[in-house]
Amino acid sequence: MPGLFSVKTPSNATPLRVLIAATENGAGGTRRPPSPSPSPTKKTPDKSGIDESSLENPDLGPFLLKLARDTIASGDNPNKALDYAIRASKSFERCSGPGLELAMSLHVLAAIYSSLGRFEEAVPVLERSIDVTDDALAKFSGCMQLGDTYSMMGRLDRSIRYLAEAHVQAMQLDEAENLCKRTLEIHKEHSAPASLEEAADRRLMALVCEAKGDYESALEHLVLSSMSMIANGQENEVAAIDVSIGNIYLSLGRFDEAIFAYQKALTVFKSTKGESHPSVALVFIRLADLYHKTGKLRESKSYCENALRIYAKPVPGTTSEEIASGLTEVSAIYESLDEIEEALRLLEKAVKLLEDTPGNRSTIAGIEAQMGVMFYMVGRYGDARISFENAVAKLRASGESKSAFFGIVLNQMGLASVQLYRIDEAIELFEEARKILEQECGPCHLETLGVYSNLAATYDAIG
Repeated sequence: MPGLFSVKTPSNATPLRVLIAATENGAGGTRRPPSPSPSPTKKTPDKSGIDESSLENPDLGPFLLKLARDTIASGDNPNKALDYAIRASKSFERCSGPGLELAMSLHVLAAIYSSLGRFEEAVPVLERSIDVTDDALAKFSGCMQLGDTYSMMGRLDRSIRYLAEAHVQAMQLDEAENLCKRTLEIHKEHSAPASLEEAADRRLMALVCEAKGDYESALEHLVLSSMSMIANGQENEVAAIDVSIGNIYLSLGRFDEAIFAYQKALTVFKSTKGESHPSVALVFIRLADLYHKTGKLRESKSYCENALRIYAKPVPGTTSEEIASGLTEVSAIYESLDEIEEALRLLEKAVKLLEDTPGNRSTIAGIEAQMGVMFYMVGRYGDARISFENAVAKLRASGESKSAFFGIVLNQMGLASVQLYRIDEAIELFEEARKILEQECGPCHLETLGVYSNLAATYDAIG
């Protein structure tokens, strides 16, 4: 029987995260939220009768959000719709916390602010909508809406920036790069030297260059951004940029320079945020990864332990998502050190920290898929299949059943089914994976070829 081919599941399946807080979209303002036209004949009755104490009812957020949308659609009092939307967002914040539901309610709230001409109030609402979710489509929508809002305010530079960030979310890197170049040209002609706005745009440009594999250009933009932040006394921002510079040096194999950049950031974060801040833990993880890559395994494990001590006793204000993300990264290093049981323990803890809400399902699915890979590696095929099955269910529920990653997880689940002698089930999984990967990656892609190999081996096994 031919050998089965396993495609390595990425350890972190979360969507690309853009860490630039100031970026915008829609230079032309082409998708402005509709302005409700007043109607003297249609009145929406006040159905709410709701006080603040009832906002913790999980059914209230969706109800209020529907009232807000219905009120806008009916052409009734937009201020009433605004009140519904504000309370809906508060309810989602209390009941489900950060996630897709909160982001969508904030989009509606911002659209109502914009329809009332209150653009300055719409901006922070949209910025928060981008921060509260990892859902790529929701981030894309928030960036586009934010760009339109700035366009209507006459802030063309910020509008273009958010349009660029939206293209980054969609992995349309060439379009994002062109838009970033336009904003930098605007700053060159109209902004003061070393402005904070230009620094933010250079960080976004660096992100685009890094994603395209142009590390030297990314490094240049990060250094220029750092100089602007230094000139403006933004110490913490300089430290954050140093972490990004360290990442670029690491990608270039310039390890001594990477260590220097990380240590600079570590010193600043410890002095300004405290020894137990998650920013400090993140730098520890970066150093652990670097030392692992250079073969200094003792140092690597020591930095992992330093990060885990911080996550074990997080400072107030640390989110579950931050801790879970850090645990996932540390787990990947332990996996590379062949400490599979410890890596699994960390992933199980990360899953427990994340609530099974629409905004977290893709993240949890990625973690469960990686757990499945590890279970498979140590021969625990039943546990592997369960983990893959859980991941598949969450990806289907999140509307990601046509993605390449979904195809990869189906392939891995098929492999676990083969080991459990569930051959018919394995064939169904491999066939579904084949169709998806042919569509998303093409028939000659390595991942698709791996599924072909698995199908051939399985059909051979049943004659």
